[in-house]
Amino acid sequence: MDTLIMYLQFPFVRYALIVGVLIALCSSLLGVTLVLKRFSFIGDGLSHVAFGAMAIASVCNLTNQMLLVLPVTIISAILLLRTGQNAKIKGDAAIAMISVSALAFGYLIMNIFKPSSNLSGDVCSTLFGSTSILTLTVTEVWLCVALSIVVVAIFIVFYNKIFAVTFDENFAKAAGTRTDIYNLLIATVIAVIIVLAMNLVGSLLISALVIFPALSAMRIFRNFKSVTIFSAVLSVVCALAGLIISILAGTPVGSTIVAVDALAFGICCGIGATVKQG
Repeated sequence: MDTLIMYLQFPFVRYALIVGVLIALCSSLLGVTLVLKRFSFIGDGLSHVAFGAMAIASVCNLTNQMLLVLPVTIISAILLLRTGQNAKIKGDAAIAMISVSALAFGYLIMNIFKPSSNLSGDVCSTLFGSTSILTLTVTEVWLCVALSIVVVAIFIVFYNKIFAVTFDENFAKAAGTRTDIYNLLIATVIAVIIVLAMNLVGSLLISALVIFPALSAMRIFRNFKSVTIFSAVLSVVCALAGLIISILAGTPVGSTIVAVDALAFGICCGIGATVKQG
């Protein structure tokens, strides 16, 4: 505890905890919707697109990579949604196609142009997370805070519409809901979350951050609101625990957070089984 208090005196540690909590909260909110719509792997697809965009930004020596990565990821989310609705290319096939292509082109570009001498280190840190969460600037923290507020506000304001589109899209459309617009909104918000989360857990581990809390909550609760609230709380707790363990033990941030999420899922499965037997 004394060691933790000592670390909390450093601004970069406080910044990491703030950003980690906000990203975990945003990731969990739409995780339930993605799982129920069987679109869980959209996080994987978009994270690989973000990796490709980040590779281009590195080659172009952009000081603020988010200026390129965020728009490209949002456009890809929209295209992914449109392609996924195509009868010839189903959602899972569209995700796999975009995911593999973006990952391959990103690595190819980094390999050809070599933006730095440590190519393998750059790729590994981008895919599995890096210590960049501990080197955040005040501007990056405020940007994360602003985007997180927008994401949470959108979810709260459009909660009923998101609920309707999640559970019965056909009925919602028949009732006059513009389902295309709300699907587009969901895809855009997910794209923003993916870009924010890349610094925390890396592009290969983002799906875990989105899916694990939702699946854990579903082991215990059945009500959509209860699942969403518990998922958000659990995600924040796991992110905090993962960050603290990572800082104290010197383990990789992204892997540690995902490991804590996986452990929480196992505990929730046990609680859910006990409740059913009771």
